[in-house]
Amino acid sequence: MDIRKVKKLIELLEESGIAEIEIKEGEESVRISRGGTQPIYQQPAMHYAAPPPAASAPAQAAAVPVVAAAAANNDHAVTAPMVGTYYASAAPGAKPFVDIGSEVKMGDTLCIIDAMKMMNQIESDRAGKVTSVLAKNGEAVEFGQVLFIIE
Repeated sequence: MDIRKVKKLIELLEESGIAEIEIKEGEESVRISRGGTQPIYQQPAMHYAAPPPAASAPAQAAAVPVVAAAAANNDHAVTAPMVGTYYASAAPGAKPFVDIGSEVKMGDTLCIIDAMKMMNQIESDRAGKVTSVLAKNGEAVEFGQVLFIIE
């Protein structure tokens, strides 16, 4: 495998926030992982004949009680539509788009999720009052992770 490809993979790993990547090209393979204290979760290979696993990621499993509690209170959970980095404001040091207690209208920007250097504005799909902000600025979020609870 060409060293330029390996360097490009390392750059991709750093930019995306992914903890580990493995690429196989014919008989050659390379596995790159970040060192750190966070545990690494390996997603099982997808088999089209078998159904997907019931719970695949701890972040999704942790979100279930939050969503259940929101449903019980008739609150609305706003979830991450993609994997990326959560940003509460448009620029470092700027005022967050919303805080706990903020009144939002449908279409108001709640946050930004950076997915592969594409800044995606996440808008409210419901009017109401923000009762919980469950993501932390600058941290990675998973698809389906609960970000906000709107009353």
